[in-house]
Amino acid sequence: MRTSQVVKYSLFVSCYIFWVASGLLIAVGLYAKLCKETGVVDSLTTDPAILLIVVGMLMFIITFFGCMGALRDVHFLLKIFSGMLIVVLILQLVAAILGFMFSGMVLDKASSVMARAIIYYREDLDLQNFIDYIQKKFECCGVKSYKDWSTNIYFYCTDTNPSLERCGVPFSCCIKEKGQTVINTMCGYETQNLMSWFVEDRIYVEGCLDKIVSWGRGNLLFLAYIALGFIFLEIVVICLAVVLIYQINFIMERRKSTATVRTRQNAEDIVPHIEQMHTEECQYI
Repeated sequence: MRTSQVVKYSLFVSCYIFWVASGLLIAVGLYAKLCKETGVVDSLTTDPAILLIVVGMLMFIITFFGCMGALRDVHFLLKIFSGMLIVVLILQLVAAILGFMFSGMVLDKASSVMARAIIYYREDLDLQNFIDYIQKKFECCGVKSYKDWSTNIYFYCTDTNPSLERCGVPFSCCIKEKGQTVINTMCGYETQNLMSWFVEDRIYVEGCLDKIVSWGRGNLLFLAYIALGFIFLEIVVICLAVVLIYQINFIMERRKSTATVRTRQNAEDIVPHIEQMHTEECQYI
């Protein structure tokens, strides 16, 4: 008697896929950490590279227990795996509820991080490329408006600022003209000291925070489906682990009961032989 091969290998394949994915997360995190030029991003919030490494290591450990437990039918490892996965699932639900309840606080934190990112825009090339991507992707400029760029020392709008970019914004804030093939990196110069209605045909005047929030609300259903998909997958994996644990325990109990019955039968078979031998010895005497 053995465990269901469908349950066993379904659990193993699911864990193996996430096990490989966790290895990739660790590799990407290590690459980002070792190849990063400066530590400016660390001052904004939790270092994304460290976050990838930590999440990857947790996934690696959890899925390792699942893979080995499913492959070798070790119910102890499967219990650890299912327990850790249940804890992760609960933490995810708690984080989602807290994020919904304190959405205002989350937005304030995001605004603070984005404001600091603008300050360090020229200090880190990766950060600069990321901000440029966000502004071009969402067609926005700054956190709440294009004038937020005055907090950066290079774009600070004052006559005493020796920078050539003073009172300007990065080129990623500029509205691309039709048929334009060459990027004009000076298109945002001298725009901060102009009214929004006067420059709205040259640069994006809306802030990125509102644009990102609007995008999130517009794609809320899609994001909810993705989140529910991950939660459903975790529940399925937990159920597979529990079923496999039950099957392993059932088989172990059957083997114990079978061994007990066989021992009892052997004892019962031996007793008549002993009595017969004792009788024969008495007759001989």
